[in-house]
Amino acid sequence: MQMTKKGPVYQLTFMSRFFPINCYVIDEGTELTLVDAALGFNAKQILLSIKVLKKPLTQIIITHAHIDHLGALDAIKREWPDAVVSMSSRDARLLAGDTSLLPGEPDSPVKGGVPKNVKTQPDRLLEEGEQVGSLKVVNTPGHTPGSISLVDVRNQFLIAGDAFQTRGGIAVSGTFKALFPFPAFATWNKQVALESARKIRQLNPQLLAVGHGAMIEKPLDAIDLAIVESEKNLQ
Repeated sequence: MQMTKKGPVYQLTFMSRFFPINCYVIDEGTELTLVDAALGFNAKQILLSIKVLKKPLTQIIITHAHIDHLGALDAIKREWPDAVVSMSSRDARLLAGDTSLLPGEPDSPVKGGVPKNVKTQPDRLLEEGEQVGSLKVVNTPGHTPGSISLVDVRNQFLIAGDAFQTRGGIAVSGTFKALFPFPAFATWNKQVALESARKIRQLNPQLLAVGHGAMIEKPLDAIDLAIVESEKNLQ
């Protein structure tokens, strides 16, 4: 595991050489928030990282219901039973095993590793604009129907889940990158993902933190390039 710190954001990276998976610990001053929960066998290292920071874990937020973002959730919840687990109301349906589409959603099949054996269910269902500590919820569907991003109101740092990837080159979810194609294969709807990328760009994030790849400081130019590439691919 690698730990990288940017301000109050600690990026925990697993399997960095082959299939990098990130989760994030956010320092809220007197307590901690975990964003995403990697894979099941990463639980021990996530828990150790929290222990090292010597502050209680009070919140767990899941950006979307793919197994590489919540595989260790059960183990972490057992260690921190009072931590409030939150995710979007839309992707809570996926976590519960319901992959059907809602009226009005594009007729694209839900893809990716939807979990089958995660027992922990969310304590709180998040909607656009709600806030968990310093993290404000932004609906950014596309990778999954209920994907969310989180913007830290203190500094405009943005955790995008898989709305973007930076491994293999920055890309909007659904854009194929030969050096790291897996997020593209797992994307529900490319057009919706592009619309969410444009939405993120309008927030003027000062740091982009993603599920797969390194964090980017002052990411606006990189985001613009990724959006242009996505637009060309969809023409």
